[in-house]
Amino acid sequence: MKLINPFGPKIAVLKIPKKLIKKINNEFEKILLSKKLVKKRDYSKKLVGQVSQEIELSNKFIDKNLKKYVQKSINQYLLESINKKTKKIKIKNLWIVRQFKNDYNPIHFHNGDISGVGYLKIPKNITKGDKKIRTHGTIDFIYGSKSFLNNSIYNHIPKVGDLILFPNYLMHTAYPFKIDGERRSFSFNLEIDKKVSSIFNE
Repeated sequence: MKLINPFGPKIAVLKIPKKLIKKINNEFEKILLSKKLVKKRDYSKKLVGQVSQEIELSNKFIDKNLKKYVQKSINQYLLESINKKTKKIKIKNLWIVRQFKNDYNPIHFHNGDISGVGYLKIPKNITKGDKKIRTHGTIDFIYGSKSFLNNSIYNHIPKVGDLILFPNYLMHTAYPFKIDGERRSFSFNLEIDKKVSSIFNE
């Protein structure tokens, strides 16, 4: 785990096991084969993304394949950030985001206590553009305002297998890209023990 503290809130970047990436992609591909399932699991109306598709994964799949990995990652994040662990971790929702050429996610925040985004597919040369500053297809985290010796934006160029953890209130945005291909990720929100998340329990 790499812990990043570019401003107030701490951000963690971890690596997702290749076997888990394959399982999630395979499950998603199965859903895509069924128009009925795609319609049933459509999650786009609950989200702000201006993207091609947002599909919620089943609780059964999450409990069997993702729950333990997420719990372990969250406790590692908490331990390195505030030297605490939690036994209570409730995944509120988890969904797949499909982003294609010119799709984007506007600046927004999440609910729960901790949120995450994991990357499953990334087009080659996703950041390719006309300018030296390459933000195409990347994600920005925004906090506070720019001032002397203080950054207000942290930019991350996603790679397949990246998992980013951050507090739910941290504003972020995913930029559009200009090349063909699919940028596939999953996002989630979870709740933890209030004794750990509350700032008034110090």
